[in-house]
Amino acid sequence: PLRRLRAIPIFVNRSLALEKIKCFGFDMDYTLAMYKSPAYEELGFRLLLEHLVSIGYPHEILAYKYDPTFPTRGLVFDALYGNLLKVDSHGNLLVCAHGFRFLRGAEILHYYPNKFIQRDDMKRFHILNTLFNLTETHLYASECGHGNLFMSFRSMFQDVREAMDQVHLSGCLKEKTLENLEKYVVKDPRVPLLLSRMREVGKVFLATNSDYNYTDAIMSYLFDFSDEDETGTPPRPWRSYFDLIVVDTRKPLFFAEGTVLRQVNTDTGKLRIGTYTGPLQHCAVYSGGSSDLVCDLLGVKGKDILYMGDHIFGDILKSKKRQGWRTFLVVPELAHELQVWTEKSELFEELRSLDLFLAELYQHLDSGSSERPDISSIKRRIQKVTHEMDMCYGKMGSLFRCGSRQTLFASQLMRYADLYAASFLNFLYYPFSYLFRAPSVLMAHESTVEHGPVDAGEGSTALELQLEQHSQQVGAELWHRSRAPSTHSPVLTEPLCLSQDLGLPQDSSGEEEEDGEA
Repeated sequence: PLRRLRAIPIFVNRSLALEKIKCFGFDMDYTLAMYKSPAYEELGFRLLLEHLVSIGYPHEILAYKYDPTFPTRGLVFDALYGNLLKVDSHGNLLVCAHGFRFLRGAEILHYYPNKFIQRDDMKRFHILNTLFNLTETHLYASECGHGNLFMSFRSMFQDVREAMDQVHLSGCLKEKTLENLEKYVVKDPRVPLLLSRMREVGKVFLATNSDYNYTDAIMSYLFDFSDEDETGTPPRPWRSYFDLIVVDTRKPLFFAEGTVLRQVNTDTGKLRIGTYTGPLQHCAVYSGGSSDLVCDLLGVKGKDILYMGDHIFGDILKSKKRQGWRTFLVVPELAHELQVWTEKSELFEELRSLDLFLAELYQHLDSGSSERPDISSIKRRIQKVTHEMDMCYGKMGSLFRCGSRQTLFASQLMRYADLYAASFLNFLYYPFSYLFRAPSVLMAHESTVEHGPVDAGEGSTALELQLEQHSQQVGAELWHRSRAPSTHSPVLTEPLCLSQDLGLPQDSSGEEEEDGEA
C-alpha cells in the first residue's frame, strides 16, 4: 500500500461516504491535466499581448512581463475605475490596487466611500475566479498602471476579455501547448494508477470543454507510460480508463439544458451527423450533451456522482446547485498556502492575540461608561501584522483570507465544494470505504458557552443526563475543532461525532444533511 502522509490531506466541508459514490467524474484542464506554472501562464500572457497588438494596440505592450507573484484568483475587476479588488463574501473591500499600486485610506474612500461594492452589478464588477484568468488579471494591472491608456477602462476590459476568448477559441494556445508538452503539462504516473483503481469500484467519466483532438493529445501524453513499474498498471489506451468521455461540453450550459449529443469519429476527430440516441458504447467519445444525459447513459443519479474540477463556477457551483452532484474542488494553490500557513503561524497567532487584547480593553465598560480606551496603537499593529501575513503569500495576499477575514473565493469554496485539495491524486492515499466526516462547527454564540455541570433535576430523562455528562468531557475538544479547518488524512483521528458516541439516531447514510440551499 502507498504510504499515508499527513502532507497530502483532503479537506472536508460536508461529510461524504466514499463507499456510496458510484461514479467519479473529471474535468480535464487543471484537473486531470495540470499545467506547469508559471510557464503556462507566461505563454498565455504572451499570446494575449500578440492578439491585442494585432487589433491595433501599441507594440510597446509586448514589453510587458508576466509576474507570477502578483495575481491571485478570486479578484474583482472594477470596469469603471480600473481597480483590482479583493473582497469578502458580502462585498466588503479587503484590498484595492490600481495597476500595481496598492491604494490606502483616503484613496480607497474616494472610490468606495463605504468600502463596499455591489457584486450583483455585473456590468461593472467582474469576478476573475479561474486559473485561466490569472494572465487576464495581470494584463488589467499592466494596462491600468500604464499612464497612456487611450480608452476607458470598460473598453479595455472588453478588448482583453474578447482577446482571451479568441486565444482559446482560435486554438493558438492549444497549438503552442502541444508543441512542447514537457514544458507545459505535468506528467504523473499516479494518474493511470488512480483511475484504474476507481474503475474497479465504480464508473469513471470525463467531461471537458476542450475539443476531441486537443483532449486526445493531452490524455495520450498523460497516459503514455511504457513501463508497468511506473504506474503499477499495464499500459493501455487512455480511453479504456473511462466509461464515458464527453468533449465540447460548454460548461456551465452542460449542467442546465445542455446541447445536442453527438458521437465523435475518433479517427478523424469530426462529429458524426445527427443526434446520438443509442446506448452507451465502450471507449466511444461524445460531444455536447448535458449532465442529465450523463446520468442516463451511466445509470446513476445526482448524489451517486463525485465530480472533480478546478472551476468554482463552471464545475462546482453549477453541478452542486442544478444537479446535486457531490463536488471536489482542485485548488493547486493549496500547496503554497499550507506552506506559508505552517511557516508563518506565529503571525496568525499574534493577530488572534491582538483581537483578544482589544476585547479585554472594553471588558469592564458598559453603556454608562464615558471612558474611551486608546486603541490606535493596537489597530496599527493589526494592520501591520495583516500586511506581513499577506506579503508571505504574494503581492495580492492569500487566496483565502486577508488577515483574519475570509475572501469571496474562500466563502464560495466552503459553500459549494464538499471536498477540496491541491490535487485529485490525494485520493490515492484513502481507501474507497473512507468516510470524510466534517467536524461540528459552532456558531459564534455557541463558542462562548462553558459546558459546566448542570443540575438536570428530578424530571430529567436518562438521555439528558447522558448528554450533560458527555458535554463536560468533550466540550473543550469540540470548541477547538470548530476553530480549525477539517483536514482528513488517514493518519488523523476522526472528528468528534456526538450522535455516534451517544448512540443517537443518524440519517441512514452517515452523512450530514446538505444545507437546504446547496
